Amino acid sequence: MKPEWSTFSLELNEEQRELQAWVHDFAEKTIRPAGAEWDEKEEFPWPIVKEAAEIGLYGLDGTLSMFIDPTGLLTPIFLEEIFWGDAGIGMALQGTGLAVSAIFGQGTPEQINEWLPRCYGSASDPQVAAFCSSEPNAGSDVSNIRTTAKYDEATDEWVINGSKSWATNGGIADVHVVIATVDPTLGSRGHAAFVVPKSEIKGISQGAKVKKHGIRASHTADVNLDDARVPGRYLLGGKDKLDARLAKAREGKTSRGNASMATFEASRPAVGAMALGVARAAYDYALDYAKEREQFGRKIIENQAIAFKLANMKTELDAARLLVWRASWMGAGTLRGAPHKFENAEGSMAKYKASEVGVKVTEEAIQILGGNGYTREYPVERFHRDSKIMTIFEGTSEIQQLVIARTISGVRVP
Repeated sequence: MKPEWSTFSLELNEEQRELQAWVHDFAEKTIRPAGAEWDEKEEFPWPIVKEAAEIGLYGLDGTLSMFIDPTGLLTPIFLEEIFWGDAGIGMALQGTGLAVSAIFGQGTPEQINEWLPRCYGSASDPQVAAFCSSEPNAGSDVSNIRTTAKYDEATDEWVINGSKSWATNGGIADVHVVIATVDPTLGSRGHAAFVVPKSEIKGISQGAKVKKHGIRASHTADVNLDDARVPGRYLLGGKDKLDARLAKAREGKTSRGNASMATFEASRPAVGAMALGVARAAYDYALDYAKEREQFGRKIIENQAIAFKLANMKTELDAARLLVWRASWMGAGTLRGAPHKFENAEGSMAKYKASEVGVKVTEEAIQILGGNGYTREYPVERFHRDSKIMTIFEGTSEIQQLVIARTISGVRVP
């Protein structure tokens, strides 16, 4: 036996357990009771966001603490509990995270210091931010982005034109991170990310608000950019870095990726944690229901058909959580001084498995409740509606499988 052989553990440390209990308490007492109301309203739940900001559950300090967590587990723990409360409200609280990830991952230190505080605002006046990548003809195919950014040397400004779709917080945010093409001939390698603050820039406006199947408390809308003139320093990473990357791409040299995919890759395990939260909520409700509901003179959980469903639901939840935790731990390797390479697309595995489990578990919860599960008098139908988006946004399940297949095989699977 060597001393280091005993270091492996799946037990949460004290800080992680404290965060889990604190967030769960807020989810149980504040988010869960309000879920149905805001789902019906289809409005952004500003009062709950403000309450979360006042106690420190929404804001820059908490987000940075999770970004620099060397275990990588604080983020999935936080998200699972929030989304256990309600996915629509959870997305309202978490939607800012995509823009923050883009700024944190691609911005200069000066840009990070300038823009991250503005993404969240203050406890007394909370704000949200939006990440604008998808377009009417560019969802999974980010290479098809048509929004353009042209540099005006005379004024040191970028002129952005185009339309964005499916932007979480689009239009109600001040800070918008917009992905645009600066060289259409390079496809996705010709993209760049720009900070476009609505309070400063003319030419950015909200388009149609999307009426959604689920996560209806989260605001989703189109964003239109019409000759939006953005100062040169609002280009994330700076022009020198962009010019060097474009020159490399024009020479046919390899690149680490593009502005959209870099952000999505970092956030995929987080989406898995969101899906876990919704699925666990459905499982918990179905388990309690099965232990109370009587048919044919006995509790329905005493029927093998129901008991086996619940056994499978729990097993799938725990398996998915392990994948999410593994990917999150690997992603934080740099903070531990031991970077991990995602050699088998472990981040995509986590997102793929957890999101599919979310849909399956919530569907089984409806089946266990029978007719009651199909009505809005019980929350499982909302859980089911909320879970489906997890298999679609930030890379569909089909895209995740493609990424995994290409990574494990080394073959450019079409």
